[in-house]
Amino acid sequence: MVDAHNSDDRGLLQAFVADGRSLLLLTAFALIFGGLFAFFLAATGHFLPHDLAFLGMSPQELREIADGKLAHFMIHDRVAFGGALIAIGTLYAWIAEFPLRAGHAWAWWLFLLSGILGFGSFLLYLGYGYLDSWHGVVTLALLPCFIIGLIRSYFALRIPLTPKCLLVPALAVNWRSPYGAGRALLLVTAVCLALGGLIIMGVGVSSVFVPQDLEFMAVTPDQLHQLNARLVPLIAHDRAGFGGGVCCCGVTMFFCVWCGRPSRGLWQAILITGLAGFGAAIGVHPAIGYTDFVHLAPAYLGAVIFVAGVALTFNTMVRPSTSDDAGRAI
Repeated sequence: MVDAHNSDDRGLLQAFVADGRSLLLLTAFALIFGGLFAFFLAATGHFLPHDLAFLGMSPQELREIADGKLAHFMIHDRVAFGGALIAIGTLYAWIAEFPLRAGHAWAWWLFLLSGILGFGSFLLYLGYGYLDSWHGVVTLALLPCFIIGLIRSYFALRIPLTPKCLLVPALAVNWRSPYGAGRALLLVTAVCLALGGLIIMGVGVSSVFVPQDLEFMAVTPDQLHQLNARLVPLIAHDRAGFGGGVCCCGVTMFFCVWCGRPSRGLWQAILITGLAGFGAAIGVHPAIGYTDFVHLAPAYLGAVIFVAGVALTFNTMVRPSTSDDAGRAI
C-alpha cells in the first residue's frame, strides 16, 4: 500500500529547478560544449553559416585571402575563445557543485559578478557593428536559466549575504609557505587574465589588430576593407568575444582561489582551467604558423606562473594529510 505522506508530490520541472544549482550547472555544461564546438570547427576548418552569409562569401573565397592566413587568423581567435569558454564552464561547475551547494554566499555573488561580465560582453557588438545572431540566440536561451538559477539558489545561502563576503579570504595564509606562494601565483595569474581580457576587448572594439597580427597576415586594415567591408567587423566580433571570455575567466578564477577552501576539486578545476585556456591560446599559434615571440610572450609568462602555482599548491590541496601549511580558516 502506498504511503501518501512519504510520496514525493513535486512536479518534474520543480524537481529539476530545485535550489537552482541544476540550472547553473546547465549553464556551465553549455559553455563547455560551446568551447568544444569551437575546437571542432577549427579542427575541421569550417566557418559558421551566418558568418559566411554576413560576409557574402564562400568558404573557399575566405580561405584565399592573404594566402589563407586570414582564415587561419580567424580560427586562432576562435580556438582561444573556445578555451576560455571551457575554462569558465569548468569553474562554474565547481562553484555550483561545491561552495554554492554548501550555501556559501561568496559563490552566489561570484556567479552574479561573473555572469554580468560574461553575458554583458555580448553587448560589445555595439562597438564593432556585427550582431552575431547565433551568439544572440544562445545568450537569450542561457540567460533565463542563469537568472532563475541565481534566484532559486539565493534562498539556500548562509549569512552574511552581502557582496562584501567576496573580500574575505578563505584562509589566513602563510605566504612564505609553498602553498602560500603557489596561491599568490595563481592569484597573479587570474589578475593578469582579467587585465589581458580587458585589453583584448578594447582592441576588439577599436583598432581590432595589433601590429604582429598584420605582419603575420601581410595585409593592412584598408586592404581588408577594400576586399570586403564586413571582414573587419566580423573579426572584431571574434576579438571582443574572446577578450570578454578571458576577462570573465580571470575574475572567476581569482575569487575561486581567494574565497575557496583548499580542496582536491578546486585544484582540479583550476588545473583544467589553465590547460584549456593557456593550452588553446598558445597551442593554436604554431599550428597556424603564427609564432611571433613578442606576441606570445605574455601567454608564455602567464603559463609559467600558472604551472608554478598549481605545482606549489598540489600537496596542500590534493594531499592535505601530507601538508599543514594551508593556514587557518577565517
